[in-house]
Amino acid sequence: MITETEKLIDKVLSYKTWSDKRRIDTLLEHDCNMYTCLGKDSKKKELDETRRKSKLIYKAISKINPEQGKNYLWYMDK
Repeated sequence: MITETEKLIDKVLSYKTWSDKRRIDTLLEHDCNMYTCLGKDSKKKELDETRRKSKLIYKAISKINPEQGKNYLWYMDK
């Protein structure tokens, strides 16, 4: 089953008329929105799911800008 995040990633990566910066900004904005929807009462399962989706976003960013995506993934694992 394809999630909303995966659909967004596919959609943004397919935009050839958008600049790399705009595509990356759109993906990071979605990543930010996912974390702001979490709260103190969020369950571990929800936190893990958000982290998994973030990793998908960072891998997509590495398709646009390999160095930047690699840095996001590296810092995520710290």
